[in-house]
Amino acid sequence: MEKYVKVQKIGEGSFGKAILVKAKENSRQYVIKEINICKMSNKEREESRREVAVLANMKHPNIVLYRESFEENGSLYIVMDYCEGGDLFRRINAQKGILFSEDQIMDWFVQICLALKHVHDRKILHRDIKSQNIFLTKDGTIQLGDFGIARVLNR
Repeated sequence: MEKYVKVQKIGEGSFGKAILVKAKENSRQYVIKEINICKMSNKEREESRREVAVLANMKHPNIVLYRESFEENGSLYIVMDYCEGGDLFRRINAQKGILFSEDQIMDWFVQICLALKHVHDRKILHRDIKSQNIFLTKDGTIQLGDFGIARVLNR
């Protein structure tokens, strides 16, 4: 964690949290997923490490970009690009009942399909597709994230 400065916690789950950080080297913002692996079973630990391996091989404009990972003080840290537009769940709720245009919905739908095609072409199942795991970049590009329970199929 010595390469990053914590900005704020942006999410929390059963095994860890998501932290917005700034890189000391270039001041770029990233999200670090901190997973407390010392409280996990061996199987759960391996699943967390598998998420890292899955993410490291996902290079697509509609998938959150993995930067690096490391283990320190009983935690696994996964560094990913920060999607400044937040997640689709919050974006939908912010509309307060106002409908999105059909063009907007179709644009997002196509991008989600492209991300899923990329994932499925690599024999990977995401297994947790929901609006909280679909993120928006600053320019409105959709990016699929959180491969925490993804499974790699036997080829």
